[in-house]
Amino acid sequence: MTQLHELTALGQAAAVRSGQASPTELVDHHLARIQALDAGIGAWVTVTPDRARAAAAAAERLLAAGGELPPLLGVPTGIKDLNLTAGVRTTFGSAAMADHVPTVDDHVVTALAAAGTISLGKTNTPEFGFPCYTDNDVAGPARCPWDTTRLAGGSSGGAAAAVAAGMVPFAQGSDGGGSIRIPAGINGLVGIKTTRGRVSSAPLGAEITGLGVQGPLARTVRDAAAMLDAMAGPVVGDPSWAPPLPPGETFLAAADRPVGRLRVGRYRDSGMPGVQLAPEVSAAFDDASALLESLGHEVVDLPAAPLTDQVLAAFETVWSLSGATLPVGEAQVPLLRPLTRYLRERGLALSAREAMDALFTLRVFSRRFVQATDAFDVLLAPICTDTPRPVGWFDHDGDGAADFERQKAYAAFPAVYNVTGQPAVSVPLWWTADGLPIGTMLVGRPADEVTLIALAAQLEQARPWAHRHPPVW
Repeated sequence: MTQLHELTALGQAAAVRSGQASPTELVDHHLARIQALDAGIGAWVTVTPDRARAAAAAAERLLAAGGELPPLLGVPTGIKDLNLTAGVRTTFGSAAMADHVPTVDDHVVTALAAAGTISLGKTNTPEFGFPCYTDNDVAGPARCPWDTTRLAGGSSGGAAAAVAAGMVPFAQGSDGGGSIRIPAGINGLVGIKTTRGRVSSAPLGAEITGLGVQGPLARTVRDAAAMLDAMAGPVVGDPSWAPPLPPGETFLAAADRPVGRLRVGRYRDSGMPGVQLAPEVSAAFDDASALLESLGHEVVDLPAAPLTDQVLAAFETVWSLSGATLPVGEAQVPLLRPLTRYLRERGLALSAREAMDALFTLRVFSRRFVQATDAFDVLLAPICTDTPRPVGWFDHDGDGAADFERQKAYAAFPAVYNVTGQPAVSVPLWWTADGLPIGTMLVGRPADEVTLIALAAQLEQARPWAHRHPPVW
């Protein structure tokens, strides 16, 4: 007999509509899985059972009333602990913010609730979302359910671990330098890094560098697309926005759209100095290339790696800028982790000219890169340079600067597309001999999530992955 967590998000929504499962049954089932499994995984910072059950009861009243229903009514999810949730503590993964309770919701929280989803709580994230792995002094590490001695990735590591372990069918994440794609790749999921401005950052929109966006993590392409439909859309006053889909079209419908023959530009050299791919990552990349060719797509090598020394230095400067504006006072600085203190000190040491020069460098690079790759419908690249790393691998020596260098070498590919603002998708096409997922990244033209979703769905049909589950399943 199929258990409720084995249904996709769309399957759970259909079960609610047909009366085969109630929102309360879905919520209680998934809360029970969190209770049973999360002590060994660390996917959650805060669980909100009372609020979730109240929302489930409200969903059942809506069902009983009849009429038009939200598309994802009753489906459980989780909100990343970097996103504001009114009345629910939002720690940003920091001991310095452990008691912080916002009075407003981020727009994406409101949008997901309007689509009928029910949040079970806040998923684990590293301190202020800086690292590409998830560990903090509030909830500890988020572990990969495929091998709990390894990290789940970051910064949406808790969201990815929760989905991979069947604690929720899909979850909201955010991505400022790979933070959706890295954990999606590590945990065997689909993750969509959206186009800049596709999902509103209202009401505050505090990520002024333009690097950070929000998007879904799910076990199937269709679930990810359905969640994106719920999240997408501008709010008046947004600093940037992506053009909406034509009337009547949806991202979910794109998963059923014929793909046609695409021109795919691939590269395995990020341009990061001294970085090489582990054999398993190289094998995954070659396999993805061969699969695309077998489906009729043209796959050609890009003439040059994206990163240059100048662009890398500018990105590091801009990344450090966020450390200079943390909402912590001097008395709280000792509570910060070594990496955060390192980035904060580095950011505070910058001059206004250095900051503006770095932002200008990234803007010029972005324009030139998009122009240089415009002949390709899609780009293909690895996500991480190695297999999932053991817990403690990045920060074992307590040296924030060394931690940062390890992250640069490990996550050498994703951040380019936070700079350009292009959409990108992680798809789980490869598992190592010892059962660890390795994701592959597909990158689209600006604002073209539709082609990426259609291609990812084609790949999923050709190489299904949703039947694969970690041992905790």
